[in-house]
This record gives sequence, C-alpha cells and structure tokens, in this order.
Amino acid sequence: MSHPYDALTPDAVVDCVETVGYRCDLRLIGLNSYENRVYQVGIEDEVPVIVKFYRDQRWTDEQILEEHRFALELVEHDISVVAPEIKNGETLHKALGQRFTVFQRRGGHPPELDNLEHLYQLGNVLGRIHRVGAAKPFEHRIQIDIPRMATASRQFLSEHFIPRDLQEAYGTLALDCEQAAQELLSGMATSDLQRIHGDCHCGNILWRDDTAHFVDLDDCIMGPAIQDLWMFLNGERHHREQQLAELIAGYEEFHDFDPRQLNWVEALRTLRIMHHAAWLGRRWDDPAFPKAFPWFGQERFWGDHILELREQMAAMNEPALRLL
Repeated sequence: MSHPYDALTPDAVVDCVETVGYRCDLRLIGLNSYENRVYQVGIEDEVPVIVKFYRDQRWTDEQILEEHRFALELVEHDISVVAPEIKNGETLHKALGQRFTVFQRRGGHPPELDNLEHLYQLGNVLGRIHRVGAAKPFEHRIQIDIPRMATASRQFLSEHFIPRDLQEAYGTLALDCEQAAQELLSGMATSDLQRIHGDCHCGNILWRDDTAHFVDLDDCIMGPAIQDLWMFLNGERHHREQQLAELIAGYEEFHDFDPRQLNWVEALRTLRIMHHAAWLGRRWDDPAFPKAFPWFGQERFWGDHILELREQMAAMNEPALRLL
C-alpha cells in the first residue's frame, strides 16, 4: 500500500529545502519522529537546519500556522522555544506535494526529573509559557476532550484491533475508565482551558546551559495547565508530591496555578493512554510504525494495556495529589 511519505525520497527532501533559498550539501539525517518526518539537512558553509514535513490531513494549514504564531509569540517574550524560521515571509512552505517548516538546530539533553532544581526551572518556564498562553485562545487548534480521546479511541480499537477473546474485558473496562474520567473532569470548564504545549514530556525539552529549551509544539492545544505538568511526575506518591511542590513553586513565580486541577491528573493520564493506543492503530498503514512498534497488536500488548487501564481505574479512585 502506498503512503504519502513514499514520495519523500532524499532527493525530494533536498529539492524541497532548496525551494526556500537554502543550498544543501546533500547530508541528510533522519531524526526520531513518526507522526511527521523530520530531517537534519546539511547546508553549504552553514550550520545544518532541521526540517519537519507535516503528515497529510492531520492538521489544516490554519492549525499549523496558529502553532507557528504561538511559538513566535513565546520567543517574543524571551522564552526559549525552538520556533520556525521565517523564509520569504513564510513559516509554512509547500513543494512537491509536501508541507514543511525549517527550524534552527539546537543541542541539549533531557532534564533530570530526580533533580529538584531542574523541576523548579521547568516550572519557571512553563509558568511563563502559560502566562502568554492564557492571554488569548486558539481559534483553529483542537482542545482536550473525552469524545475524541476516549470514546473514539475505545470504539476504534474495539472494531479493528482488540482480539476476540479480550473484547468483553476491554470493552467493559475502557467504558468504565471513560466514565470515571468524565466524572473527574466534570468540573473542568471552558474557562479552565488555555493555549498549552500539549505534549510536554522530557523528549520535547533540550536542557543546555542550565536552561530548559522547549521544542515541538506540534500538539499544542487548548487544555488545562496541569496537562503540561503531570508528565514530569513519577515514582511513589510522596516522591510525586515532592516533585509537584518544586514544579509549582517555580511555576507560580510567573503564573497562578489552580489547585483544583490536581483532581484531573489521573483522568488526563487515562485519556492519554487510550488515545495513544488508538493513535498507533490509526497509523499502522504507515510503514514506519510496524518497524518502530513491532509489539503493537500482539495479544501480550493488549493484556498489558488492559492491566494498565485497571491500574488507572484504581488511580482515579485515589485522593488527588496534595500540594505541599
């Protein structure tokens, strides 16, 4: 089966990049990205650039451009975000049937989540990002919601991937998780949603010179502030509460945090788990996915997935983390 990225040969990558004024030296390195295709492209007599080719039919042009404007707005406020390069007055370029954007290359390593100073600084930067993000809403980007992330994911997996002998166990449990998340998030109002990074994990942060540099706003979304914070919490409950205290202490240097949102952490985690499993299934016709995730779809995977959802049901019934 052909795929839109089949046409993105090395020659096509070079030709696309050269249409916006660069002169490539033909050195290409494919980087670790599956939803899009991302390359480091060598430029004659200059530092290489990073080029992202957007997946067809995932985001509209308006949604991509809104992501770019948000990144550039953050840079205008002296926040270290890797924003798109403006070439010929544009950030989104089109050539050879592809849509792509060019970024400066940045180096760094993931933050150390067991380092409380790193967590405090992460909170600092996220507080600044959210202060800017709260100034106005997105007009075109989507928002966190249960129908898309839980209901549609549950139905898709049941119809296409869940083994027959696990259908009943999965269907009952996934519906229970969805309903529990719905109850926990029932207090989340439109006024609680703002522009956020949306996929805020260590892989999207480059730590360099004692500073957190945020990359990849491809999943920026309208959501609650806690969505950009909870993925930095790990370990036993008392460890997570200690980590949370450092994050929020740094965060509130620049932006207020509503402690009500701590009640939503496990519901949001559940939505992410369900959505991620369905995302893998929806992308299975892309040849990169079976190669990268060969375990997906095996019966053992579904057994582990059901166990993970059971653990989430238990977590959603526990008291929320305390802000020490």
